[in-house]
Amino acid sequence: MEVIIVERPQDAAPIVADACTSLLSAKPAAVLGLATGSTPLPVYAELVRRHREEGLTFAAARAFLLDEYVGLAADHPERYRAVIERDFTGHVDLDPAAVVGPDGLAEDLAAAGPAYDDAIRAAGGIDLQILGIGVDGHLAFNMPMSSLASRTRLKTLTPRTREDNARFFDGDLDRVPTHCLTQGLGTIMESRHAVVLGFGRAKAQAVRECVEGAISAHWPASVLQLHPHATVVVDAEAASQLAFADYYRTTYAGKPDWQGI
Repeated sequence: MEVIIVERPQDAAPIVADACTSLLSAKPAAVLGLATGSTPLPVYAELVRRHREEGLTFAAARAFLLDEYVGLAADHPERYRAVIERDFTGHVDLDPAAVVGPDGLAEDLAAAGPAYDDAIRAAGGIDLQILGIGVDGHLAFNMPMSSLASRTRLKTLTPRTREDNARFFDGDLDRVPTHCLTQGLGTIMESRHAVVLGFGRAKAQAVRECVEGAISAHWPASVLQLHPHATVVVDAEAASQLAFADYYRTTYAGKPDWQGI
């Protein structure tokens, strides 16, 4: 696991965008894993800028979403498929048909998870997965005590998660879905490169536990310590509890430019 500490959240964007750019240059038909939420927005903005100003193309690429609400209508503005289109994919030349999410409207929700994992495998697997770490160490909707070997599956949203997400539903908790389909930790671990973003002092304990603590379902993101190519990019506040922060800064500063992340 490589840990990169930047001063501000916006400083992470060019680092992660460079990894995406290098991947697409070497493999135009790359498969990207996309997270929604506020954490990756600076990365998406930088990729959009490079597409518009520097000719970065996603025309041959494919993308898979981390999760999706269950039961939201196909045209609902808070469906994650709609959110990622607003935030990123609708601003680049990625074919809308090549952006896939779990089927939150499936008649057989039990089968929808395995079908999604099968679709990822059929596409050749995810080359680069963008992730955001939660304050409790969750990845996607894999909350604390999720199985570290879990696959894409139906999950019940916790009351805290629904309360936090009510702001996207005009503050009406009753309109927030109670279930989602989410990639499991085992599914995420199959990505070739996992890039985890974490910003702000509220994330400091989760970053410390998941990077330097024991591997435990208590802190789901800690499973990435076993990933063969995981990169954690955090700002100074999120890194404030890391015991080896000076080491991470030194090793990254001495890294050859050609090596990338």
